[in-house]
Amino acid sequence: MSETTTRVARNGVDVPTLFATLDAVKASPEIAGFQFRARNTWISGTHNRTTIQGFFGAGQEDTTRTEPFTYDADHPAVLVGTGKGPTPVEFLLHAVAACLTAGLANIAAARGITLHRVESTVEGDIDLLGILGLAADVRNGYRQIRVHFEVDGDASAEELAALVERSRRRSAVYDVLTNGTDVVIDVAATPSR
Repeated sequence: MSETTTRVARNGVDVPTLFATLDAVKASPEIAGFQFRARNTWISGTHNRTTIQGFFGAGQEDTTRTEPFTYDADHPAVLVGTGKGPTPVEFLLHAVAACLTAGLANIAAARGITLHRVESTVEGDIDLLGILGLAADVRNGYRQIRVHFEVDGDASAEELAALVERSRRRSAVYDVLTNGTDVVIDVAATPSR
């Protein structure tokens, strides 16, 4: 006699769909290739706006996002900006926190663990001597990023910590930050003179 496990939504995660997605990708690995896109427009000074809407995934163009997401970025006044949005490097802190948190929620749900509270604090240290071109031996980006999680759920402290570790191992943003990614830049320049 076989035993059937009924999976239910947990932590706001549609667990049956999560497992159906895993099964679909296992059966057809070619649908695992995704391409995400963003379009950025300069507004003034260091203020710019990014629009995100469509992406390609599961073998087709996504049509479910009917409205674009828009995000303003800027620098604070002390860094010659107008403070109309977070700095791009602050968005990076948001990205790693959001990716790790989403993974944690999915993994906990898949393992049948109910979460009650998940909070994280992310800090990163940058030395402006690099960005400003004042010291060739100082890197432009973060020297270190630290993520601190506080997790409350129906599991032992060890099991909750293991969820965070599993999320770290599966996080796309963490991977990009720790392993680097080839970035290709091309320019289509139109002189105004």
